[in-house]
Amino acid sequence: MKNILVVIRGGGDLASGVAARLFHAGFKIIILELEFPTAIRLPVSFARAVYEGKMVLEDIEAVLAFSHKEAISLINQNRIAVLIDPEGKMIEKFKPTVLIDAMLAKRNLGTYRGQAPLVIGLGPGFTAGKDVDMVVETKRGHYLGRIIYQGKAEPDTGIPGEIKGESIKRLLKSPAEGKIIPTHHIGDFVKSGEIIAEVAGAYLKAGISGVLRGLIYSHSKVTRGMKVGDIDPRGIKDYCFTISDKARSIGGGVLEVICKYLNRKSQEEKNRL
Repeated sequence: MKNILVVIRGGGDLASGVAARLFHAGFKIIILELEFPTAIRLPVSFARAVYEGKMVLEDIEAVLAFSHKEAISLINQNRIAVLIDPEGKMIEKFKPTVLIDAMLAKRNLGTYRGQAPLVIGLGPGFTAGKDVDMVVETKRGHYLGRIIYQGKAEPDTGIPGEIKGESIKRLLKSPAEGKIIPTHHIGDFVKSGEIIAEVAGAYLKAGISGVLRGLIYSHSKVTRGMKVGDIDPRGIKDYCFTISDKARSIGGGVLEVICKYLNRKSQEEKNRL
């Protein structure tokens, strides 16, 4: 697997959990991101490398690359390469064995079958057997991580999964349009009603008490109502800095898809011989 390249569109926390699982399995990983990523769980998102040049997540180093050549050099050094390429223009040049759309945009933003021998879509917005080869379920619950060979994932309800009885109140949404200026850091314990950040003179306040698990990068431009953070009512600080159970489950589904594909190709090769 050390010579098999996987390109992942998106470097948020779920995409990064998938990337970490595949990296540990021996695959080479390149992540394509926005110029200004909107990931909120930054300590566990390889997208953070766009802002800081490099980052480490559970002993895996991701480094921002500025060219095809530099990206190839980094993955050959047992690192993950991160490039700014929101439209996926570099995919054709990299010629990956596997392409994963992990942007979680709730709709397909241009990924299609044929861009790689195996194309996988995460969550709603894709149709397995039509615009991607397979879809992996991302909705919390009984089917999380399930592989879908025909059809779509569960539709997005806009309502986050419950954690300790809390759902909507966990989310932090921008109160205005402008640059966000945080007054707290990820990992801080906050109380309901406490000011988390300021946007254009308006205050963003916590809806529940808990640990601040996610917050968009400081001074990012945000729009009113945009999701910019979340609070974990369980209050366990370590959860802010480690890959989530959800991300690992989705990563397991993706790994299964890839291994099944590689086994099938290997068997086809043996049959030809």
